[in-house]
Amino acid sequence: MQIASAPSTTPSSAPPRDLIVGEPGSPVSSGADPRFSQYKVIRRNGSVVAFEPSKITIAMTKAFLAINGGQGAASARVREEVTKLTDGVVAALVKRKPEGGAIHIEEIQDQVELQLMRGGEHEVARAYVLYRERRSQERAHAKTQAKGKVTEPTLHVTDNGVKKPLDLDRLTLLIKESCEGLGQVDPDRILKATLKDLYDGVAVEEVRKAWCCPPAR
Repeated sequence: MQIASAPSTTPSSAPPRDLIVGEPGSPVSSGADPRFSQYKVIRRNGSVVAFEPSKITIAMTKAFLAINGGQGAASARVREEVTKLTDGVVAALVKRKPEGGAIHIEEIQDQVELQLMRGGEHEVARAYVLYRERRSQERAHAKTQAKGKVTEPTLHVTDNGVKKPLDLDRLTLLIKESCEGLGQVDPDRILKATLKDLYDGVAVEEVRKAWCCPPAR
């Protein structure tokens, strides 16, 4: 996860531009790291993709670029800092789920913000927060502009090898019934936490495990 200079192929008076990891021509391309093959990422639309630490590096580097510009992002200090911060994000995520599993994209982005703040990169953290907010507004605007009624994609579960829509009403009822008599337990909060960790095609046993033993928030 490094930033490297592009090799010069033709004489030029201008210095070579520094390439960010993942860009075409970069010596280190983005991609799934086999060391984290047991981890997946749940995107906002419910789809599941491979966990790629290099994408965290790209996002952080872009945040540094927004503050320091190209020359600042090319410095050895920033290269080392981005690598260290990325390692911190990955370590925190792995610590939460040492056995592997699915991680929601929002959880990853929250960890990026946290690591930037802990690293003393407050301006970079602010740039990253503003970027997330801008992207959130863009998604909301796109939904508003879309013609017709916008419906959320249906979440499916796999039961005995058969894929079928999740019965949200039944799940809600089961959680509420299980929480009866437990004054300190909020069924709505458990439902929200359960749905956050689900992904399309998840085994029905995992759904039961999620709401019976929800992760600490």
